[in-house]
Parts: sequence; structure tokens; C-alpha cells
Amino acid sequence: LSPVCLGSLRRAASINAEYMGGERVLGFCMALLPKEKFSTVEFDGDNADNCNFPMNGGLSYIGMISMIDPPRPGVPEAVASCQQAGIRVIMVTGDHPLTAQAIAKKVGIIHPDANSIILQEQRGEEVEKALNDEAQTAVVVHGTVLEREIAVGKDIEGQNKATTFWNKVLAKKYVSFARTSPAQKLLIVNACQERGGIVAVTGDGVNDSPALKKADIGVAMGITGTDVSKDAADMILLDDNFASIVKGVEEGRIIFDNLKEVDCLYSVFKYTRNPSVYSVCCSGHAFTATDTANSLC
Repeated sequence: LSPVCLGSLRRAASINAEYMGGERVLGFCMALLPKEKFSTVEFDGDNADNCNFPMNGGLSYIGMISMIDPPRPGVPEAVASCQQAGIRVIMVTGDHPLTAQAIAKKVGIIHPDANSIILQEQRGEEVEKALNDEAQTAVVVHGTVLEREIAVGKDIEGQNKATTFWNKVLAKKYVSFARTSPAQKLLIVNACQERGGIVAVTGDGVNDSPALKKADIGVAMGITGTDVSKDAADMILLDDNFASIVKGVEEGRIIFDNLKEVDCLYSVFKYTRNPSVYSVCCSGHAFTATDTANSLC
């Protein structure tokens, strides 16, 4: 690459970091090749070592484009419904941390006004200092930081540093993970379960299978999901829409509430000799046991 081209690429990288709002900015170069030599070549390779065409020198920067995969309609509302119902939503993605942070804010996984920090380049005490900052209510953890922090030994007090790291990360109100590997997804699920969480995991790829299998409820994608992910999951989402999971939770809770009401009514009939004298309160409504019995008949 020429100095001019390198300068343009650095500028593109700077713009990518400073201005992207969940978008990926890609720079493009071109090279003029002899027609008689390359007219029938099927170009292949992604670096100077494996390309079947010249990559060293002669490239000219021609511009950049910005791409985004926008959230589906209804996802922000679905995330808000989960949070109101006491369900914590954590995003685990392979995207760049800046992209992950921007998307998380768009859908409400991270509140738009929350002070958030990206753990990417920090090491050791810098990570600890960032996690101890109570003003930072949201954190995006890069896979490399995750790998480093869970591989260390014990701290001064003799506590496992990986345990301390997980405790501090998952204590944040809003959490997302970026540039994660399949093995790290499994570690995230395990860490949440060890802290008492009932974990549901969504995934569609072969690499998601270990996390789907480890989760209390594995949810595979019915349209884009691989056969391996579907086999590992407990549930298949036919429309690949996160909002459908929320609807399923709502219906499940209605069923659970109804079962509790039936159990409550059964207890009244079992232990009450004169049903007409007593009343039972179910779901905020008071009924005489006799009236309830008549309504069930």
C-alpha cells in the first residue's frame, strides 16, 4: 500500500471508531491487472500469502461504505417487556464492541442514557478499576479481555480472580459481550447459572450448540438455524423473532398463575367444612367457595 492509501485507511478506521452508530464502515481499494493474464482467473484469497493475484503494492483507495443490520421491529418493546418482568437480557455477539454497544442501546439492552464502558485494551488493574467504578452502570466486554481475566490465578486475598471478575461484571445493571468465541459463550452461560440464574440461550449456528445444550432452556432459530443447533436446543423458534420468546413467556406465566389458582381452590375445598362461610382470594379477586364451585360446574 502506498503512503497515501495507508493514510486513507487510517482515516477510515478513525471514522469507524468515532462516528459509527452500530454501523460497520469498510474501505475499498482497487488494482489494475494485466487483462491477458487475469481475464479468466477466479480471484481467491484474503491476504498476501494466499491470494492468487498481486497484493503487494499497486492498490489505490477508492472509497468507503457504511452497513448496518437493523434490529427487527418490536425487539426494543420485547426487551423492555422482559426487563419489566424481571428477566435480564444479556447480548453475546461476535461483532465489534462499538457495534455491540450501539445495537444494545438501540434495542434497550443497555439504557441509552447509561454510562457504559468498553473493556477491550485494558489489563489487570485497569480492568478492576473500570469494574469498580459505580458510575459505570453498563459494560461491554471484549472476548480477549474475557480470556485474559478468567485465565489468571488468585488475588491478594486468595480469592479466585476469575470468580471476582464474573461477580463484578454480572453485578453491572447492563452487560454485553463482544467478539466472543463459542467456548466463551459456554463460560458466560455457566457463570450466570453459578450465580443462581435460570438461563435461556438463543442461537442458530453449529458453534452455538454447546451453549444451547448447557442452558436451562436452549432456543434455536427455526429459519436460519442449523440442524446441529436445533438438535441441541429445547425449543425451536419458528419465526426467528426475539419478540416471540416474550409472548411465550407471557403465556407460560398465565398458565402458571392459573395452576396456582386451581391449587388454592383445591385447598379451600379440602380443608373447609362449610364452603359458603369462607372466601378465597385468587389473583386479587375474592369469591365465596360456593360461588366458585358453581362457576366451575
